[in-house]
Amino acid sequence: MKITRIEAIPYAIPYTHPLKFASGEVQTADHVLVRVHTEDGIVGEADAPPRPYTYGETQVSIKNVLEEVFAPHVVGLSVFDRSQIHAVMRRTIHNQVAKGALDIALWDAMGKALKTPVTTLLGGWTDSMRVSHMLGFKPAQELLDEARHFGEEYGITTFKLKTGRRPLSLDIEACHVLREGLGDDVDLYLDANRGWTANEAMEVLRRTEGLGLSLLEEPCDAKEAMSRRRLVEKSPIPVVGDESVPTAGDASRELLSGGCNAICIKTARSGFTEAQEILGLCTGLGVDVTMGNQIDTQVGSLATVTFGAAFEATSRRAGELSNFLDMADDLLAEPLQIRDGRIAVRHVPGVGAAIDEDKLTRYRTDR
Repeated sequence: MKITRIEAIPYAIPYTHPLKFASGEVQTADHVLVRVHTEDGIVGEADAPPRPYTYGETQVSIKNVLEEVFAPHVVGLSVFDRSQIHAVMRRTIHNQVAKGALDIALWDAMGKALKTPVTTLLGGWTDSMRVSHMLGFKPAQELLDEARHFGEEYGITTFKLKTGRRPLSLDIEACHVLREGLGDDVDLYLDANRGWTANEAMEVLRRTEGLGLSLLEEPCDAKEAMSRRRLVEKSPIPVVGDESVPTAGDASRELLSGGCNAICIKTARSGFTEAQEILGLCTGLGVDVTMGNQIDTQVGSLATVTFGAAFEATSRRAGELSNFLDMADDLLAEPLQIRDGRIAVRHVPGVGAAIDEDKLTRYRTDR
């Protein structure tokens, strides 16, 4: 099972409408399909979603670091030599999305070689995950209409509201309108994408008290260390680290310093291997985890389901799995289905993300 080639294919698929949030706006999924080829003819695959405005990675940087920096030291190793491969990747600081995609592609190849679903290799806790849908920057009534549609169409009962706007009243109004319109049985939580100061976040919490909001994700910049600590101490609900905790080391720092008291795991930036390390820290410290979304395609969302369904702790909360519905198309040969508010794992060897080669030819941007 020696690796013979690492391939990074840039492609672009438009969204049906611009997606807006505190840290940026996207109109096209400019992603990279990562393939690990082996001497046995097995190919492991994964999707890499660059987020330049958040992590600094681009299609070009992901392709270059994979093919020019990692590949010369990884080609010739077995896909099962994960510790050696991760030692190669650790020499390069950052580039988390490139590393995460390579790791998932390795797990996909291992699952195919062993004729076993990767979710089973990871833990095999359950066979599906509940879905949380993310609501972007829109007027309050439009947000309510969107949430009702996703509830009626897909059975979704958990919604993450993208916040971090100024004036604060825009987000506060949206919280009240959504709770009144959706009722108490729907789970609502907030994600400010570093858009507020800690004091602004505390004001929002004060003015939404009694609405039953369950989480507050990444309210302010990680560099505001002391104010974040003060916010966590005073917040009546868990404060979730996201962009501030891309690695296991970052998660340790934020949890132990009081910068957050819950963690968002994103397989797109941690792969499956480091995601396990982060999950172990969280379960050991007794803090909640959520499975996040990096505006993933169906390929990326399936990876999240594969990991999230493998463990009890990651299955407790709904995973952010529905953003692929905002895309005009996808590369997955067999589209994902949301039924009764859940997405099922695929009981096939590997991750189960078979690619439609005709679509890849149509959307790739390097030819």
